Amino acid sequence: MRTGGPGEMAFRTTNRWGAMERDPPVARLRELLQSLDIDDKEHPDVALTHESGWCLSAFPSGLLVWENDETNSLPRHMKAVPREEVLRLWLKLAQGEIATIEAQPWKSGYA
Repeated sequence: MRTGGPGEMAFRTTNRWGAMERDPPVARLRELLQSLDIDDKEHPDVALTHESGWCLSAFPSGLLVWENDETNSLPRHMKAVPREEVLRLWLKLAQGEIATIEAQPWKSGYA
């Protein structure tokens, strides 16, 4: 996904078991979302984190959480988000399009 151009942003994903991967391709992002079909209540989410600290975490129920641990921002969420929409937002975040994600209809808190 990265082209190596100047000023390009980096991102990483975290799978359900905590393994991180830097700048994976779109096919890998789809695999991460498909892993939400595995019944594992102890490891409930997958996430994409931009180098700015902004993170989108997706859960099997369709819950999507938007937060930034580096700035101690209050978490926000949306419920019943289809996986294709999660993928679209992940790709926006991977490209550093924070304002596009901020413009979504978030609700305060984790759910």
